[in-house]
Amino acid sequence: VQLQASGGGLVQAGGSLRLSCAASGGTFASYFMGWFRQAPGKEREFVAAISWRGISTFYADSVKGRFTISRDNAKNTVWLTMNVLKPEDTAVYYCAGRSGGMADSPEAYSSWGQGTQVTVSS
Repeated sequence: VQLQASGGGLVQAGGSLRLSCAASGGTFASYFMGWFRQAPGKEREFVAAISWRGISTFYADSVKGRFTISRDNAKNTVWLTMNVLKPEDTAVYYCAGRSGGMADSPEAYSSWGQGTQVTVSS
């Protein structure tokens, strides 16, 4: 499956953004979907993941309660809604998919979008 992320931008601390990831070329509903982020000089880290039908969601402790992952298999899209953004949320955000179950390691995901920049100013 091919993935394309969008929706990043510049926002002030405390603000909100909604990232989108559109899938094509595969059976989207068979993919466990995740969002990762990578800040300059840091390793790519897990942000959130959602199961095939969207019943189960998983979050990194750093975003729990502020970010929400969701999906619509009819639209082949997964979203990451980010609220109460902090400067430390600044990073390039990537959507990713895998055919297996839940995983929070980037190496476990086989399909990746191109990334979208999120910058949170203080």
